[in-house]
Amino acid sequence: MSPPSSPSSRVAPIAWLILILAMLCGAVWWWRIGRPVSLPDAPTARIACVSYAPFRKPGETPLDPHAFISPERIDADLKALSERFDCVRTYSQGFGLNAVPAIAQKYGMKVLMGIWLGRDKAFNEREVTNGIATAKAYPEVIRGVIVGNEVLLRGEQSPEALTGYIKQVRDALHDEHVPVTYADVWEFWLRYPQIADSVDYITIHILPYWEDEPVPPQDALQHVAAVYARMKARFAGRAVMIGETGWPSQGRPRRQASASLVNEARYLRDFLRYAGSVDMPYNVIEAFDQPWKRDQEGTVGGYWGIFDVNAKPKFGMQGPVTEEPNWIVGWYAGAAGAVLFLLTGFWRRELGNTSSRIALAIAGFATATSIAWQGRRMIFDCRNQLEWVFSGLLCALALLSAIYLARRIAARLAGASLHLPDRRLRFLWMFGLAFYDLLLVFDGRYRDFPLGLFWPSAVGFLIASLMETRTNCVVPMVEERFMSCVLPLLAAVVVAQEVGLNPSTWLWLGVNLATAGAVMIEWRRAVRLQAHQAQAAHQ
Repeated sequence: MSPPSSPSSRVAPIAWLILILAMLCGAVWWWRIGRPVSLPDAPTARIACVSYAPFRKPGETPLDPHAFISPERIDADLKALSERFDCVRTYSQGFGLNAVPAIAQKYGMKVLMGIWLGRDKAFNEREVTNGIATAKAYPEVIRGVIVGNEVLLRGEQSPEALTGYIKQVRDALHDEHVPVTYADVWEFWLRYPQIADSVDYITIHILPYWEDEPVPPQDALQHVAAVYARMKARFAGRAVMIGETGWPSQGRPRRQASASLVNEARYLRDFLRYAGSVDMPYNVIEAFDQPWKRDQEGTVGGYWGIFDVNAKPKFGMQGPVTEEPNWIVGWYAGAAGAVLFLLTGFWRRELGNTSSRIALAIAGFATATSIAWQGRRMIFDCRNQLEWVFSGLLCALALLSAIYLARRIAARLAGASLHLPDRRLRFLWMFGLAFYDLLLVFDGRYRDFPLGLFWPSAVGFLIASLMETRTNCVVPMVEERFMSCVLPLLAAVVVAQEVGLNPSTWLWLGVNLATAGAVMIEWRRAVRLQAHQAQAAHQ
């Protein structure tokens, strides 16, 4: 019987290097998001107008036809908003929102009053009838009536039908001298310029994050200025208002357009300086974060608010902004992970020397900072208790898998000989990764990248494969070999979809390459061993 084989002098340093880099990446990432970022101050904390939707409590959604917000809730909201905003924009006459003009008048605010249009003709007629009645009752409060919001973008009405609704409202409010408009993304005004003939002024939406060619935050203001100038030139002599503009504080990046608290603060401060310099009518989206939008737009949909769901400001308009003030929690998690991993190997003889214990501590710190990152994402991503439970179970599985792998890696670094990690566990992670790859490729617009969940197992399986010797290897399962070929290709498609500009897609490609690489290494090693054995038998 041959003696236990220990890792070669060439492979062991590589394994140590990967472990140390993983630990440093976790520590630096948490430290980095805790650094205050200096931003130019806004000229004022007061904003001309803001989109107001009160659906911020659990379960509240305008998708529920029976939803209703009490006048008392609206009163409390507008009282608070009146301290920072001169005007609010609403989107519907339903859900109790037709009470907004009366309450806004109480606090000296104006209203851009919305009439929602969809596919249902009867619903549309009710909205129009109620909107006309409300505007007639409070003409001095109504800054404008917006008949339809992005209904052309959604394809729910034809330009001809939309024009009919606008004319109906405009004719009814002629004596009250209340201006009437329609709101849509700026490209749809260029696609259907005839709509301009039916409105008193043009209301465009400019959202650099959501553009077909997403605009990075550092270029967003220039983009807005260019689009606004283009629309003014195209509709010369007509008043043009920006009806929606803003930036999300959480969610997936789109190319170089990263959703973050710092970038939301940067954009709004820049925009307020620009709007003040050109004396431009505008409305910012939006007052409060809207959790219900995550059902339609993923995580990012719920985080466009200037205030969070508890009506607290998410950032100031002057001074530095910090992405994560509680960043030290990530380091605490790393320290706890190091202790946990050490304890799991305390009673194992092969993990009793200094080398193995250092490896366990490093692996524990790296794993815990990664899973803590995923836990932070869960705070923003999870919409209900089921998602919390499911995501929590996946994080627990990631932690247990990492402990299992770390013990084998530490033992191999200490010179012990152990069997390869359980193939079923690796297949499970590969299957989950392949499944999510397919979702990103074919339906990835609103999906986040669960990097913190997959990185620990990807790195662990890669190091474990590197540490095995030729005498302790077998050919991977055919399913693993197939997925090891497919995973990098799918991840490469995700990178290509974002034209290589999204850093998260490159990290995702790294996860896939590490996972596939573990199989490729064993596959190549087993094939070479079989060839060597066949040659020896032939001789």
